[in-house]
Amino acid sequence: MKIGVISLGCAKNLVDTENLLGLLRESGLEITTSWKQADAMIINTCGFIESAKSEAIDTILEAADYKETGLQKLIVMGCLSQRYKKELEKEMPEVDRFIAIDEYPNLGKILSGVLGVTIHNTYGKTPRMLSDKPWMAYLRIADGCDNRCSYCAIPLIRGPFVSRPLQEIVDEAEYLISIGVKELNLIAQDSSRYGIDLYGKLMLSELLRRLDELKGIKWIRILYLYPDEIPDDLIDTMHECRHVLPYFDIPVQHGSDRILRDMNRRGSRALIVERCRKIRESFPEAVLRTTLIAGFPSETPEDHQKSLSLLEEVHFDRMGAFAYSKEEGTQAFDMEELADEAEKKRRLDELMSLQSRIGRERLESHVGEVTEVLVEREDPLTGMYIGRSYMHAPDNVDGCVRFRAKRPYQPGEFTYVRLLRTAGLNYIGEETENA
Repeated sequence: MKIGVISLGCAKNLVDTENLLGLLRESGLEITTSWKQADAMIINTCGFIESAKSEAIDTILEAADYKETGLQKLIVMGCLSQRYKKELEKEMPEVDRFIAIDEYPNLGKILSGVLGVTIHNTYGKTPRMLSDKPWMAYLRIADGCDNRCSYCAIPLIRGPFVSRPLQEIVDEAEYLISIGVKELNLIAQDSSRYGIDLYGKLMLSELLRRLDELKGIKWIRILYLYPDEIPDDLIDTMHECRHVLPYFDIPVQHGSDRILRDMNRRGSRALIVERCRKIRESFPEAVLRTTLIAGFPSETPEDHQKSLSLLEEVHFDRMGAFAYSKEEGTQAFDMEELADEAEKKRRLDELMSLQSRIGRERLESHVGEVTEVLVEREDPLTGMYIGRSYMHAPDNVDGCVRFRAKRPYQPGEFTYVRLLRTAGLNYIGEETENA
């Protein structure tokens, strides 16, 4: 039986998909990338915000059309199934099985029943099958969330915050390195809280020290740090570790203390500014990435101005932003909205425009520097290589480094590049011998 697998949504969802692929491979099933050749399709969905839900529904309906030309089974799993399983079962009879996240411990048994073939019931215990670049992997250190931000449905979908045992993470990292991974990207809904539930204290520093000791690792990047849980000892540990990159992904969400309280966010604007200042004191070369929400229900024009002024004060290197959208089941769902959709879009555009200017300034500040680059591919049109430096996360939002080289490179190799100029979010450079 040939199985096609589609993964939608975030990196955490991708890890679930790779665990599924490992399970299918271990069970002897053939995995295909062709929808036309697939006997069965499994779609791992996101259900976080409206646009993600729409993408998931469109993908399911598109896959269902293949039932007219040979597709035998269509299975949907992931966040959308967890959140809306009963409703989807009524509205989409063309789907043979919706599998909720809390059913994953029995995934093998469920798939065996639906597909009529034997699939081992070892989800999460079988080595993952990497689905993207073999030199890079996401390493999930925890799942779920206890923060209960008033706009966010993640705790409703993924449940409470649960850290993985430290040794289990180290063991998986060792396996990933053994199959060629050189860059580990640590992910959780709130990576900064790692260990608090298992060990009664924050353990991210200890985890980083253990991972930094592993032979064969080159880069370790941490994603999703909350500003109120970036203690000095974590910054010090990152500075001491040879392989941990000075890359700080800190979702602050707003610049107004009043809105932060309405969002049920811990900490304050002053704390955000102070932690970012501390990071830049310790790492002058640090990259700071963040996210902001425009048009939260209680946001006034004055609150919006405070988000703009926060960008001016901190000068984040990267920022993603989105207009607030209602999510059923959240605390903010029933709040009266002060801004209509047009005003929310205007505020979003204003944030993005300001960050565009700041981001260009931050990019240009590195021109002339020599930086290590992970080569990912060669552009067949220009002959230039395309890669990423420590400043570029692997999720295609930070841009890349394009450079010319005197010798051929294979994807997954490292080299040094002098940054000559910027082009949008990207750098143009040339290979150099050393830093």
